[in-house]
Amino acid sequence: MEKGFTTGSCAAAAGKAAAIMLLSGKKKNSIEIDTPAGIKYCPKIEAADVGEEYASCAVRKQSGDDPDITNGTLIYAKVSFDNTQGCDKKVIIEGGKGVGRVTRPGLDQPVGNAAINSVPRQMIEKEVREVMEVFDCEKSLRVEISVPDGEALSEKTFNPRLGIEGGISIIGTTGIVEPMSTKALLDTIKVELNQARALGKETIVVSPGNYGLEFMKENFSYNLDEAVKCSNFIGDTIDMAKDLGFKRLLLCGHIGKLIKVSGGIMNTHSREADCRMELMAAAAIRCDASKEALLDILGCVSTEEAISVYIREGIEKQCFSYIMEKIDFYLKKRAAGQIDIRCIVYSNKYGLLGKTENAEELLDL
Repeated sequence: MEKGFTTGSCAAAAGKAAAIMLLSGKKKNSIEIDTPAGIKYCPKIEAADVGEEYASCAVRKQSGDDPDITNGTLIYAKVSFDNTQGCDKKVIIEGGKGVGRVTRPGLDQPVGNAAINSVPRQMIEKEVREVMEVFDCEKSLRVEISVPDGEALSEKTFNPRLGIEGGISIIGTTGIVEPMSTKALLDTIKVELNQARALGKETIVVSPGNYGLEFMKENFSYNLDEAVKCSNFIGDTIDMAKDLGFKRLLLCGHIGKLIKVSGGIMNTHSREADCRMELMAAAAIRCDASKEALLDILGCVSTEEAISVYIREGIEKQCFSYIMEKIDFYLKKRAAGQIDIRCIVYSNKYGLLGKTENAEELLDL
């Protein structure tokens, strides 16, 4: 699968090209930079503009085979002379239109800064400084990164949840976009957890997603939008919460995901494991279900359908008592005594199915 290049790489490439254009007075059609991964990036330069005191240009984001909403977006850099910093030659990096601004602690950049992460800042400074040395530039240069479509694109990202307002982030640790999105998802989960810890929280609510949003609002007056979304990575999220020093974790989720936890499965993606009906049937066996009921459960295509068999047989309370015991066992095993972990399991159709002891108490902490 084809790799892509991060917004950080695009910003560094555009910054380098704009610096060359400012100091040479000539437009560039292409540029080459080195990424932290050791792979060269050689994009075309678009929208080149050279004035007396500034130069600007853009690089088009290339995501390769990764399904990235910023693919094809133009990342702009405007480089101008700065005379306010004394005699030291500096590279001042700023965020312009469409680059988000940090409003909450716990992120890569402090509150108030443009959401241009540390590695992209290092990349931009490195490339611009090299240009300054080639042209014997004795002045400081100001580099403004902007993304005209950034504000609209940010609504499709995690930025609003993270407290990054007004645009997208300029990110990337290697400069390369890997076609697999697992690392990006795990990085996002860690950012959200780290942000909660930076705000002083010792209890965290985790959910695979917003499925069951209305149920949680109506029954527990809790908005799942406030929970950290762990997607399928339940085990990894528990590990990260332990490492960050959380004292308590509440896992809230739909039976379709969390039934797998009753079998010790901590990555609930179907490509990793899909034995939902087998686990539903195992609980029914423990509750003396008939052979007919077991065959019906194994023939179900959804957990909701399997629950209807439980109800038909009058064993739903027994079954979910057993299922919650197993979920509790495996969550505590993963927690390894380092974090108090509890769980609430629900169904949109049937409501609350089960919870571990005093689980709802953690919603108020």
